[in-house]
Amino acid sequence: MTSTREVTRSLAARDQLLPVPAGEVTLRDEAAKTERTVAVAAFELGAYPVTRERYAAVTGQEPAGPGGPGTPVTEVSWPDALRHCNLLSQALGLRPCYLLGDDPDARDTRWDREADGFRLPTEAEWEYACRAGSPDVRYGPLDEVAHHRGNSGGRPHPAGTRRPNAFGLYDMLGNVWEWCWDLYDPEVYGPYRVFRGGGWQDEPRGVRAACRRKSHPTLRIDDLGFRLARSL
Repeated sequence: MTSTREVTRSLAARDQLLPVPAGEVTLRDEAAKTERTVAVAAFELGAYPVTRERYAAVTGQEPAGPGGPGTPVTEVSWPDALRHCNLLSQALGLRPCYLLGDDPDARDTRWDREADGFRLPTEAEWEYACRAGSPDVRYGPLDEVAHHRGNSGGRPHPAGTRRPNAFGLYDMLGNVWEWCWDLYDPEVYGPYRVFRGGGWQDEPRGVRAACRRKSHPTLRIDDLGFRLARSL
């Protein structure tokens, strides 16, 4: 485990969290053809997805997967992402947000909403932060803001090499998908969790602010990572 000073220095660089103002977002389920408007309190979100280098610095482990140290970490399950959040919180003297249990479906995982540590964004927070006030499907021209199947060369790219959105957040679209806290639809899909944003292998339709995907929390794949959030 790295020292608090080393982790703090790491956060000051590529793991910087930026303020996201309060607002509201309309979430649309394109398959079910439903929508709901959700109020979002002010919070902080990572300017970049967690990179392989940062993940290894905090956990002492570097998962398998493509890309160099500056590319977003992949091959991480939903519980892996939560453990990273807890370890980083503990390293910086913050109260961890998550209590992880032994259920293979992660149904016994609990979020302490009073904790001041790091966490995953909710789905509503993620989409609100991704849009950054834009009503369009993307916050800019596709090739300018995202690495996708048409321009990625079949591989992930270092975080922050495409144009950020109006909140200063990079790679909210493309490069890698990002785990969110939420269950997708527990009545239909049980423990499946949401991930958002599209990845380097995806066609343009998958690289949109409103696009939702899901899988079992144990999924590890080469185009799925996460980014840090923190409550204010």
